[in-house]
Amino acid sequence: MTGGLPEVLRIGPARLTAGLDRWDRMDLASHRAVFGSVPRPSAGQLIDMAEQVDLRGRGGASFPLARKLQAVRSAAQTRRCRPVILVNATEGEPGSAKDKSLLFRSPHLVLDGALIAAEALDARRIVVAVAGSGPHIGSVRAAVKTDPELAGRTRIVIVPDRFVSGEGGALVNAVNGRPALPPGRKVRASDRGVDGLPTLLSNAETFAQLATLAMLDADGYASVGTRSEPGTVLLTVGGSARRPAVVEAPSGTPLGEILDICEVAPAAGVLVGGYHGAWLPPDATETIPVSRSGLAAAGGTLGPGIILPIGPQTCALGEVARVAAYLAEESSGQCGPCMLGLPAVARSVAALVRGSGGMDSVDNARRRAAMVRGRGACAHPDGAFRFVASALDVFADDLAAHTFRGSCGHPVRGTLPLGGAETQARLTVDWTRCRGHGLCAKLAPEVIQLDEHGYPDILDMPVPPWLTRQAGQAVEMCPALALRLTTPLPSGREAALAAPEAALAAPEAVWDDVWDQDLSVTESWIAEIGGTA
Repeated sequence: MTGGLPEVLRIGPARLTAGLDRWDRMDLASHRAVFGSVPRPSAGQLIDMAEQVDLRGRGGASFPLARKLQAVRSAAQTRRCRPVILVNATEGEPGSAKDKSLLFRSPHLVLDGALIAAEALDARRIVVAVAGSGPHIGSVRAAVKTDPELAGRTRIVIVPDRFVSGEGGALVNAVNGRPALPPGRKVRASDRGVDGLPTLLSNAETFAQLATLAMLDADGYASVGTRSEPGTVLLTVGGSARRPAVVEAPSGTPLGEILDICEVAPAAGVLVGGYHGAWLPPDATETIPVSRSGLAAAGGTLGPGIILPIGPQTCALGEVARVAAYLAEESSGQCGPCMLGLPAVARSVAALVRGSGGMDSVDNARRRAAMVRGRGACAHPDGAFRFVASALDVFADDLAAHTFRGSCGHPVRGTLPLGGAETQARLTVDWTRCRGHGLCAKLAPEVIQLDEHGYPDILDMPVPPWLTRQAGQAVEMCPALALRLTTPLPSGREAALAAPEAALAAPEAVWDDVWDQDLSVTESWIAEIGGTA
C-alpha cells in the first residue's frame, strides 16, 4: 500500500493507470510526459465522441455522459450563463478506493478531464468535492496549485464522509453550504446545481475516462473492451482478497481473472457493485464478464466498480447483518423507508444471525426488505433491498445453519468494511438497572424495540446523526437511568486515563501498555474504579 491506499494492478493495456508502474504519484511533469498536452475538443466534438463509445458515469448510476453534456450545454445556452464542472470524488462507499487512488496517484488525469469539459462547455469554474482525510486531498490540492490552467478557477470542497454524501443532490447541497442530504425531490444538476447554475456532475473516474477519450479519440478508445461497452473499467477489489487492489481491466474481462490477480481463494459469495449491489454465488463467478450487461445478466450490477469476495471460513450472514445495520445508520433519515424501514430490515437480519424465529424470521426478513423497495426519496432503500435480498438467496446454506442450529460455526471477521461507523456513539443498557419500563422504545423506536418480556432490544448500530436528539432524550428520560450513549475507547494508555471506570474490564494488552508508560496506579485511584488494592 502507498499512502494507505491499495496497490494498483492492471490487466491488458494501461489507460487510466498509465505511468503508475514508474511513479507512485505523477506530478505535472511526469503526467505530461505520459499523456501529453490537454486536448481542446469543442462541445459538439466531445458529445459526439462520448456518444460513439457510449461513455457512462462510473459512480454507480451509469448515466450516459453525452446526455449530461448536452443537457448542461442546452441549459447554459437557454439561461445565458456559464455552467460549473463538479467532480464527485467523495467515494462514500467504504469498499471503494478507485477515486481516491486516482486523485492520489494520477490527479492531473482527473483534472484534465474536468478542464476538457470546462473548455468545451465554456465553464469558468471547476469544483472538486472530496470527503474524509488522506493523501488524496493533499495530492489534488498540490495538482491544482501547480497547474496554471487550474489554479485560478478550481475550488476544492471537503464534505462529510458519509454514505449518502456522494448522492448527486446531497453533494450539490453540501457544495452550496447546506446539509449534505438528498433534497427529497428530483433536481437535475444539469438544470440547477452549484450556486443554482447548470452543473456537469460526474465522479472522478468518469472525468479520467473523458480525458482518455479526448486523448485517444473514439476509435482509439474503443480498441479495447467489448463492442457495446468499449474501454476499460476501474475496479476496487477487497473483502477476503489476499491482495486487495485497484484493478484496471478491459470491459468484459472475466470476473475469475480479476479475482485471480487479486489472489482470491475460493469464496462463499462475491458482492459486486458495492453495498447497493448484489451477491453472486461462487460457482457463477469464473466466466461472468465484468461489464454492465455481463453482470446484469448474472443478477449483479457493476455500480461503482466494487468487488468484495467473502471467504468460506467467515460467517457470511453476520457480515451481511453488519452492513445492513450500517446502511440503516447511514441513511439521511428523511423518509419512512429510511427512518423505519431500514432499521427494521437490519433487525430482521440480526435475528437471522441469532437463529431466532425459525423460518418465520427468513420470511420476515424478505418481506421487510421488499417493503422499502421503490418507496424512498432517493435510491438508498432500493440499494439496501438489493444487497439484503441477494444475500438471502446466495447464502442459503449459511441461512439454514443459523435457522436450524443457531449458528454456522464461523466467526464474523469484519471482512466487509464499514468506514468510520464503528467509532460512533451507540445506545447501551445497564442491565443491573433496567426494569423494562419501555419508555425508550417510544422515544427512539427506530433503533429500540421491546422483546417478548418487555425489555429493550437495541439494534446493533451506531446512532444515526438524524436520531441523535431522540436518543439523547431517551437516555435522559430513562426512569431507571439504565440507558446510556457510549463511544468506543481509545486503546492503550489513553483508554485507562480517559475512562478509569472501564479500566478493570480492559484487556491485558491495555494494561501492559499502561505499565510500559510508567503510569502510577495508586490505591485511591483503584478504589475509585471499584477495585481493591
